[in-house]
Amino acid sequence: MKLSRRNFLKTGLAAGCGLLIVPRHVLGGQGYTAPSDQLTKAIIGIGSMGKAHLEYPGRLVAVCDVDRKHLQEGLELAGPGVKGYFDFRDVLARSDVDIVHIVTPPHWHALISIAAAQAGKDIWCEKPMTRTIGEGQKVVAAIKRYGRIFRINTWFRFEDIFYGFGTPVKPIKKILMHRLLGWPLRVTVSGATGFDWKFYWQGKTYLPPQPVPPELDYDFWLGPAPYKPYNPHRVHVTFRGYWDYDGGGLGDMGMHYLDPVQYILEKDNTSPVEIEVDAPQQHPDAWRKIVLRYADGCEIILDGENQQKDVPFIEGPEGKLYPGLRSNISGLLEKLKTLPDPEPQLTDFHQAVHERRKFALNEENGHRSCTLVNLAKIAVRLGRNLKFDPDKQIFPGDEEANRLIHEPMRSPWNLMLD
Repeated sequence: MKLSRRNFLKTGLAAGCGLLIVPRHVLGGQGYTAPSDQLTKAIIGIGSMGKAHLEYPGRLVAVCDVDRKHLQEGLELAGPGVKGYFDFRDVLARSDVDIVHIVTPPHWHALISIAAAQAGKDIWCEKPMTRTIGEGQKVVAAIKRYGRIFRINTWFRFEDIFYGFGTPVKPIKKILMHRLLGWPLRVTVSGATGFDWKFYWQGKTYLPPQPVPPELDYDFWLGPAPYKPYNPHRVHVTFRGYWDYDGGGLGDMGMHYLDPVQYILEKDNTSPVEIEVDAPQQHPDAWRKIVLRYADGCEIILDGENQQKDVPFIEGPEGKLYPGLRSNISGLLEKLKTLPDPEPQLTDFHQAVHERRKFALNEENGHRSCTLVNLAKIAVRLGRNLKFDPDKQIFPGDEEANRLIHEPMRSPWNLMLD
């Protein structure tokens, strides 16, 4: 990706004599120590979520934001010794940054991820991983090409309570891997099973132009997105309601909800082949029901209207599983104790960076779970059902849908790799 700032690759990479491609913590050498708590980090995007990243592991050396108020607030919270930047490329040019936290709106995730990989940085990226399927493909290629370690900032496939389900994902995975419910399976993600699709993240169809506040570089905030006159509802928190920057409730919560489902269904290396959508026409972002169907018959049902009040979270030919691990299978939990656990996962990102091993939720399976979100978004935007080839990652014979896989970026931004 050739960025418009000429000196980024020319002076940022070349001046380091190529050493930026290898972070300093793997260079070693006499007199060099790298204890696990000394990996350095920089946060790009220091709004509400960016401030949360201040508490994540790593020694903070830089924060970056195109809004001067956000930047100043971030610097005050970060404390002495942390430098502030307006342009992410200046952060990536620093040789002392090991890990880049990308906490911008999603329309920037792919661009900054690829630039960070080129600059020899490892990457901790907010969800959703990318705004389009094509962007995800390019990020996967860049991480592989430059040998980086990548993670998505959703963790429910390996720790914490899985929203309203009342349990971590591990016992659910164990039930499914031993086929205690049979196969194929239907998973329902709805209010009845503990999930909130946040339909209030809807964009407004008419936004009167307003003056850009002096603290915000609005053109840089837009970046690769189409130019549209400034209105405060487009930026910061409420940007989630606009297709140009995110994807409503689907974009906001989709990876949190669907990545663990992909994991328990053993679908980390594939995608659905059919997408069915029931979307009303009164608002372009609304939907009632979306069905994502895999080649083996497994289904993920997104119930936007919570039509079923006592639906199981997972249903198979031999049983049902409800929130709290309730089931219609007698003695299920006792039987579960006698069976082997799922394979352990590498869930410490700094350990993954030190050992140069893939994190549990990385660019490859993260791209697949983000593709679930983007397939649903495309079906909603087009208002019709779709067929998808999970190997080629295209909609066979569907030119209209394929145009939404690789959406154009506003000049001079692009996703070309060197």
